[in-house]
Amino acid sequence: MQIRRVVTAKNEAGKSVVVSDGHSPREMVFQHTKGFVSSPLWMVDETPDLTKGHAETMDGDGSVLAPAGGATFLVVTFPPDSVVFEPGWDPEKAGMEHAQAAPGIVDTFEMENPGMHTTPTLDFATVVAGEVVLELDDGKTVTLKAGDTAVQHGVRHAWRNPSNEPATVSFVMIGAKTE
Repeated sequence: MQIRRVVTAKNEAGKSVVVSDGHSPREMVFQHTKGFVSSPLWMVDETPDLTKGHAETMDGDGSVLAPAGGATFLVVTFPPDSVVFEPGWDPEKAGMEHAQAAPGIVDTFEMENPGMHTTPTLDFATVVAGEVVLELDDGKTVTLKAGDTAVQHGVRHAWRNPSNEPATVSFVMIGAKTE
C-alpha cells in the first residue's frame, strides 16, 4: 500500500497551509519482495522547533533511525511471508532493497535470525490493515489485527505475516538512551 503524505505548516502570514501532498521522497515499493512497501514519512533529530519552518526531512539517503531525542514516522506494508518462497525470490537482491529503503534500521537486523532486530528506540505501532504477528526473542508471539497497537521498549523482535494478505503497520520510533 503506497501512502499519501500531507504536510501542513504556517505560511508567512501565520495561516495554516498544505506545503506538500503526495508520496514521501523516500517511499520505496520493492521489486524483489513483491508487496513490500517502505514509507518513511517524516523524521526529526531533536525536539522540533516550530519557529524555524518546515523543511522536507526525507530528502537524501541517510539513516532513518533517529538519534536519542529524535523520532521517525514510517509506514510499512508487509507482504505475506510466502512471498519469500516464490520462485525467483532472491534474498541478496531483497537485502539490498532493504538497505536502500531503511538505512540505519537494516543495520540492526540479525543475519542468522532473519527478521529479528533490536532498535535503540521506543516504538509505537498501529496495525492499519491486515494482520501481523509480533515475535519476541523468547519465541512468544502476539497476533495483531487492524486497529491493534503495540508499544515496544527497545526489545528484540520480528514482524511476521503468515496470512495470505498484505499487512500495513504505522510506526513512530522515538530515539532513546540505551546506556
